[in-house]
Amino acid sequence: MMRSMFSGVSGLRNHQIRMDVIGNNIANVNTVGFKSGRVNFADIFSQTLRGAASPTASIGGTNPQQVGLGMAVSSIDTLHTQGNLQVTGKMTDMAIQGNGFFIVSDGGQRYFTRAGDFDVDALGNLVNPSNGMKVMGWVANASGVFGTKDEANLQPITIAVGSSLAASATTATAFSGNLDASAANGTTRATSVEVYDSLGKAYPLELTFTKTGTNTWGYAITDPSGTLVLSGNTGTLVFSPSNGAFVPASSTVNTLTFTPTGSSPMSITPDFSALIQQAGTSTAQPSSRNGYPKGDLQSFTIDSSGVITGVYSNGLNQPIAQVALGSFPNPGGLLKRGDNIFVESNNAGLRQIGEAQTGGRGAIAPANLEMSNVDLSQEFTQMIITQRGFQANTRVITTSDQMLQELVSLVR
Repeated sequence: MMRSMFSGVSGLRNHQIRMDVIGNNIANVNTVGFKSGRVNFADIFSQTLRGAASPTASIGGTNPQQVGLGMAVSSIDTLHTQGNLQVTGKMTDMAIQGNGFFIVSDGGQRYFTRAGDFDVDALGNLVNPSNGMKVMGWVANASGVFGTKDEANLQPITIAVGSSLAASATTATAFSGNLDASAANGTTRATSVEVYDSLGKAYPLELTFTKTGTNTWGYAITDPSGTLVLSGNTGTLVFSPSNGAFVPASSTVNTLTFTPTGSSPMSITPDFSALIQQAGTSTAQPSSRNGYPKGDLQSFTIDSSGVITGVYSNGLNQPIAQVALGSFPNPGGLLKRGDNIFVESNNAGLRQIGEAQTGGRGAIAPANLEMSNVDLSQEFTQMIITQRGFQANTRVITTSDQMLQELVSLVR
């Protein structure tokens, strides 16, 4: 008699746990990056009244007789299925399409989250505004170049709009286009290129190509203002007679040097490898040049790999940082800590830190947020099923109680 009552009690208790999980899911239906939970049941140890018997030559075998002792919660799973993305238009909002977690830190421990509702604080740190945890990633140097992108080099990301980017001197410039193969000797093609010294001052230089012979052109770089003393400013360019391609081994290309007033000496290497010489209009002109004046960070963009590119007032677009993602073999083994963050557990597996869109990690969707993956229709259905299970177990307890009363009444 008591077994049925205890079974009913276990059913009540564990259906209440299931209702608690369902209630938590519904409460977080609009929580950014929330991952719903699921309760699974299992029967518990059964009392064996009679064991199984093997068949003999004269009689068949018999099955065991067992009475179950109720049920228990076998697991409470966190379902890491993809939530829908919602466009917000705010550039610091980020969502992950696929696997992975953003990495945030309180200065001591690192945490993992799917909620990308980030913002920039007073110091330019990219943070979770609800708890102040800093978003981790890799920071580019002053030239926009990243170092090794591994866990050891993770740093808090800073996007300081209004901050200054120091000037950088020009060290290389490249030219492309065509020089007319049918032009007469002495024909010229003039173009100009602007270079910068170490303080960001601009110097417009003029470059003149002059045909000196068959498949041969000379070049000269001059200062229209006449104030600079240039060295290594002339050379000879030779082109292949078969296809008009530039022949570096036969050409003489010198490094241009000069010393601007008040700044460091300059050394610029021109690159003519993209020039060709074929019959037609001469179109030779600069195609690229490094160096730039001082600029202020005006805005930024974020791409699907998490690279944050700064847009500066000097026209330069340069990487600032890259958001890192973490992944786990078993994300369901992570522990929830509140504030939409997870921490590692012994069953999550070895964390893997890397770039988005690599190593099975998903892509980052800027100006989007991942919504909760709670399915209300499924939750309401599970609520009804759980309620009926709870009610059925109360009936077991009530009926068992009535049977006990009848048993007690036998002695009256």
